Amino acid sequence: MNLFNKEILCTLGPASLNDKVIARLEELGVSLFRINLSHTKLQDLPTIINYIRSQSSVPIGLDTEGAQVRTGDMRNGEIAVRENSIVHAHSLRVPGDAFNFNLYPEDVVEKLEVGDFISIDFNAVLVQVIAKDEEKATMRVMHGGIIGQNKAVTVERDIPLDTLTAKDIAALEYGRTVGIKHVALSFANRGSDVDAVRALVGPDVFLISKIECRNALINLDEIAEKSDALLIDRGDLSRQEPIERIPRLQKMIIARGRALNRKVYVATNLLESMIVSPKPTRAEVNDVINTLLDGADGLVLAAETAIGADPIGCVAMIVKLIHEYTILHEQCTNMPKAYADYLPTDPLSLLIEAHGGTLIQNLIETASLPNMAELKKLVLSDNQLLDCQQIGMGTYSPLTGFMTQKTLTNVLDHHRLPNGIAWPMPMLLQCHEPQIKAITAGERIALCDTDGEVHALLDISEIYSLNLENLAQRWFGTASLEHPGVAQLLKQGKWFIAGTVTLIIDRPSLFQEYALTPQQSRFIFAHKGWSKVVGFHGRNVIHQAHEYIQLEALRQTNADGLFLNPVIGPKKQGDFLPNPILKSYQMSLDFGIYPSGKALLGSLAVYPRYCGPREAVFSALCRKNMGCSHFIVGRDHSGVGDYYQPEDYTSLFDKLSDIGITPVFFDAIGYNPKTGHYQNTDHEDVLPISGSAVRDALQNGEKLPDWYIRDMVQDMLAAAIKSGQPVFHE
Repeated sequence: MNLFNKEILCTLGPASLNDKVIARLEELGVSLFRINLSHTKLQDLPTIINYIRSQSSVPIGLDTEGAQVRTGDMRNGEIAVRENSIVHAHSLRVPGDAFNFNLYPEDVVEKLEVGDFISIDFNAVLVQVIAKDEEKATMRVMHGGIIGQNKAVTVERDIPLDTLTAKDIAALEYGRTVGIKHVALSFANRGSDVDAVRALVGPDVFLISKIECRNALINLDEIAEKSDALLIDRGDLSRQEPIERIPRLQKMIIARGRALNRKVYVATNLLESMIVSPKPTRAEVNDVINTLLDGADGLVLAAETAIGADPIGCVAMIVKLIHEYTILHEQCTNMPKAYADYLPTDPLSLLIEAHGGTLIQNLIETASLPNMAELKKLVLSDNQLLDCQQIGMGTYSPLTGFMTQKTLTNVLDHHRLPNGIAWPMPMLLQCHEPQIKAITAGERIALCDTDGEVHALLDISEIYSLNLENLAQRWFGTASLEHPGVAQLLKQGKWFIAGTVTLIIDRPSLFQEYALTPQQSRFIFAHKGWSKVVGFHGRNVIHQAHEYIQLEALRQTNADGLFLNPVIGPKKQGDFLPNPILKSYQMSLDFGIYPSGKALLGSLAVYPRYCGPREAVFSALCRKNMGCSHFIVGRDHSGVGDYYQPEDYTSLFDKLSDIGITPVFFDAIGYNPKTGHYQNTDHEDVLPISGSAVRDALQNGEKLPDWYIRDMVQDMLAAAIKSGQPVFHE
């Protein structure tokens, strides 16, 4: 992903050290994975490095503990100290409690003096040393509060500390042996600190010096000259500098870094609220944009991705903010009045772009057509009106209407539009000769249903005729009337009308509660924080094989969500009607079959053409337009009989390698009673599962086992049939 020359450095921790999160962070464009040695045990380092490398090619950086004081371990992770009480910091290890605890490094207690003020955990607690002996420093609590373990401690006096801890030295030496090429020096005080680290890690390591103490500000230029980059840790810096001064210091450090041709990264509190909340605060997004405008070369996420609730969402938000910064920067550069003028721009979507680059929206309201009554009318079938609907809504993007003969020829012969964009499916407005006698190319007509209600407008560009048997052979690979797609084609006329469709939108969709246009599905995905979505196309009620491949595809792709998008248009006789299909999926959602927050149900009002591989690619492109990045393709997707073989599907997807959505292929799935698992039916012990068998069993009043289709779905369907409700197409 192009991040506009800005880098994202991301700390890995308990919330993100897993394969799914690491993979998604890499996909979002993270530049460096940071291991914070302050929160990592030395003995765990090899395992962590090996694990990250096994999951990602993103470089790893080691961030040292450095010359800092921190609290030791606490019995319960934290302690509460009361104001005016007496507490003790011990040299030897003690179990931390409200009166006795340790400081780290171990020798820091020796360096304390009576009278020292000590701020603990970013000023949560303030103590003063009132006595000292060989074993401990005794302190009076001046300001009480909560002290956490391994939290920052500031002595309000400059005390000498080693540049690196013993743990740092061991970690960096190990890092060098395994080829770690990025190191961050914490609490760089002077140029000699950088020299010491450079001598340890070697000249080929990218060395980042962290500016987080007053000495670093005093010696900034010499630190920068000896480093490859600077990192402003605004949190630790604010322990020694007034917090109101941090914005000015940030601008100064970035300016000095740029003057010395050094990269400058900025850390701390970028999206702090997203540790627990799904969205950042307005102040945070304003801060990030202004940090980029200051000239920062990269942004560092720490707790947000190490322990936060949504590491992926945090990085996605940073990507969006970098995009907004880029727009603002271009406006400021090219337009002197950019700050004064409002220039609307579309928000960045991390979803896959629509096929062809633009989501088509050819829509108009009836009120905008005062002369519609004067237009000639053409009565269309339900299927043709569904095509009009999906063209106007953008489901068939980049198509804007019904195909000309030239476009059709290109699609039939090459599976592409004349401009080279992959497209396998003919999109035709087929008519009998009497229907075209009163219309000509160049005029606008109204497209209506059998009741005369207008659904769309058509600006005619061409009218032509074709040999239907030849068209069927080129489209379906057969001219047999036993093929339902061929039968549908041959019973209509040989005349075809090409032109641009404009959809009239002031009417409800079929099954309105589930109907989602591409624009609406994309809006929902973005609201959920999904950018990697796997789509599923179905025309049957859900059975256990469907569940298996849906959940397995979600696992394999590491997608953010699953879009359950069954087809509800007219089908062949005996197929399930839309209502039982949608009810079966809703029941599965209600009963928690899918992971919480990971599945969305939306219907798609199209109809099957039964043209196998062509239709599989076409179905994938429709879901791409709806925002899906991946699409499940079964063994016989939209096929019928033995007209198409499993290898035909993979062959066409391979041939059209640039369609922009990734197919997830599955062979036929069945149930193995010996293992209790679902697997490919090529195994001799596996019992097959099919939608046809479900239909046959229901129509015959038979009960299938729960491993075939869940009892709750069967009971719902059986009850509907018993009560006389329609379940199948007649």
